[in-house]
Amino acid sequence: MSKFNLSKFNYRAPAELFPSRNRKSRQPVKYRRFDTAAHAIQFAMEELPAPALLGACIEIGEARLGHADIRELYESPDYPLKKQAMTATIARAPASEA
Repeated sequence: MSKFNLSKFNYRAPAELFPSRNRKSRQPVKYRRFDTAAHAIQFAMEELPAPALLGACIEIGEARLGHADIRELYESPDYPLKKQAMTATIARAPASEA
């Protein structure tokens, strides 16, 4: 995560979620605004179908977070919200990006 310092990331900043444009999905996920980045990250990780997360983007001010950044912030010890148990439906970043 080159643009953000995890220890200084503001989870309380307002955020917008732009889902991937997967036309094959029966229930497309639409653009959403969140009062906090923490809630946007939580929704992306816990509610989005795996294919939608892979192309999703969270925008905070002028900065954009891709799925790898979203995952890194969600898995950070500084993440402020209670997490659901990780399931197989949560997308994993491809090994080449790890």
